[in-house]
Amino acid sequence: MADDLISDEKSRAPRSGIRRGAPWLVVILLAAALAWLAWERWGPREEGDIIATSMVAFERQNALTVFSSRFDVVAESTSTPSVGPLPIDALESRQAMIVPATVEYRLDLSTMDRGDFAWDEAAQRLTVELPPLQVSTPNLNEAEARYFTDGIYVSRDASVSLSRSNSEIAQRRALQFARAPEIMTMARNAAREAVRQNLAIPLSVSGFENVQVDVRFANES
Repeated sequence: MADDLISDEKSRAPRSGIRRGAPWLVVILLAAALAWLAWERWGPREEGDIIATSMVAFERQNALTVFSSRFDVVAESTSTPSVGPLPIDALESRQAMIVPATVEYRLDLSTMDRGDFAWDEAAQRLTVELPPLQVSTPNLNEAEARYFTDGIYVSRDASVSLSRSNSEIAQRRALQFARAPEIMTMARNAAREAVRQNLAIPLSVSGFENVQVDVRFANES
């Protein structure tokens, strides 16, 4: 009986030692984990390929709308009925239309490759050359258009013809306005700033926090 008790005490002793050592093991593991996290956060790191990082950021965007312009367009058309080859000037009708138009300016980032990026490591400057801005087809909000019609008699056919003509004129004038030098300058400035902002976070996460990003279009100095 005594031998059995001694044997039982011996068999339980190692388990008791393991239980006493378990808290210390947890502490050691926690300390190692904290040290690893601190090294990852504040320790030295090897910076990657800044151009590859920038290209990945652009691939995720693919297409980027950088600017939107909304303005009113004025169009005017006339319609003169005729009898055979002879016009009847007295029955001439005129219609003017004021319609809101919206145009968007986009960058197609999918066309960019490594040749559009230049990295100056000494100056810590990344130069990005953008593709030309794409100007969308003007969107005429004819539901909010205002019409002004003048004439002794405006037939239904004449009214439809005047409206169709004004829509075509407004479309051309809206695109002409959207491509005006002043508007294009505003859109390009917005594009440069949008690209800088889109690159800021990916570059910072990759270890390039203090990089100067110069964004330009082709043929710009």
